[in-house]
Amino acid sequence: MQRITITIEDDLLAEIDAAAAARGYQNRSEIIRDLARAGLQQTSEDTAQTGPCVAGLVYVYDHAARDLSKRLVQEFHGHHDLALATLHVHLDDNNCMEMTALRGAADEVRHFADHIIAERGVRYGRVVMIPTGEGKPAKARKHGHRHE
Repeated sequence: MQRITITIEDDLLAEIDAAAAARGYQNRSEIIRDLARAGLQQTSEDTAQTGPCVAGLVYVYDHAARDLSKRLVQEFHGHHDLALATLHVHLDDNNCMEMTALRGAADEVRHFADHIIAERGVRYGRVVMIPTGEGKPAKARKHGHRHE
């Protein structure tokens, strides 16, 4: 095993400590290892998806973080083909939440979402990807309107 040093916000460390106490962990290292394993497993499952998809990207960020808003806008403009719409919510004096609907190839959507979530100043981020099955032959249905 290797010893490493990491920096964690006080409120996140308090949550880790509370979870460790509630679950009976003997020390922080044990719970952090388990949380890391769970995160890696989830990432592995999430990245296995291929083909076209739609996705919901939700993230909370510190709007005062240095140049973060500018970096986010640049990322979105650089991937305008993926982003369908974004809802922006002011949570408090420091935090904003954005929810973005995305559509595209799963690998491109995942790559874009990962970049947004990894930006310094983004405090929480999650993407939910849903395969659309585009490219499959459409089933013939009879209904009262046409699709163009």
